[in-house]
Amino acid sequence: MNRIDATFAKLREQGTSAFVAYIAAGDPTLEATFDIVEAMERWGVDIVELGVPFSDPMADGTVNQLAAERALKAGATVAGVLDLVRRIRKGSEIPIVLYNYMNPIYTYGFGRFLVDAQDAGVDGLLLLDLPPEEQDANDELRSATELRFIRLIAPTTPVDRIAKIAARAEGFIYYVSREGVTGERTDIAADLDAQLALIRRFAKVPVVVGFGVSRPEQAAAIAAKADGVVVGSAIVRQIASHGASPDLIERLGETVRPLVEATRHGIAKA
Repeated sequence: MNRIDATFAKLREQGTSAFVAYIAAGDPTLEATFDIVEAMERWGVDIVELGVPFSDPMADGTVNQLAAERALKAGATVAGVLDLVRRIRKGSEIPIVLYNYMNPIYTYGFGRFLVDAQDAGVDGLLLLDLPPEEQDANDELRSATELRFIRLIAPTTPVDRIAKIAARAEGFIYYVSREGVTGERTDIAADLDAQLALIRRFAKVPVVVGFGVSRPEQAAAIAAKADGVVVGSAIVRQIASHGASPDLIERLGETVRPLVEATRHGIAKA
């Protein structure tokens, strides 16, 4: 079974939600990313999204754009990220999703990328600018049967398109709870309940919620409604602040551990 599917099956039996952490691979270095992923598994993170650095990440806010820029300056490449995954796989079975855009993949060679990603131990792909229709129309975009192609649904997605996306979704559906780009917010979307109910009318896979989640209380509130919570910018911001510090892992844990705990068990009331 694909690691993503197995993880959600286990969490469903436990009656809890998944915590998904996003980081930019190569920020501040690929070696540091390896240490961060290793630590995240210890802290209880269920799934890691590794952003593959790209020079024009149009769906990302300032925090994640700067992370991609730092990673590129540090020498991160698509091949380097796949080598990182191979190294992680020598000691870990944590599910890994590559968060990417089509341009770097086509530069690498799409068919070759799918084979190499699967062989490296990648479990899923979240391709920000690959519409379902384009995948359906091109055989080369579906040659790696074990990889899960994660689909995005936004607050502005029409109902008929939600039905189409949900019918083809694999691994999990990523519900973008806010319009615009990635980034931290102070609250959760007011229409989240209604949107999740709508998506679940058609979904055959778990639904996770991201974009704007940054605080434990937000993670707890979303975990009570969705199958998973995604946090990115709040984690990446800590890497930006402490990436050159020898206590990077310790400081990062101060952010990640409370988010994981809130996703698992909610916030204890005073």
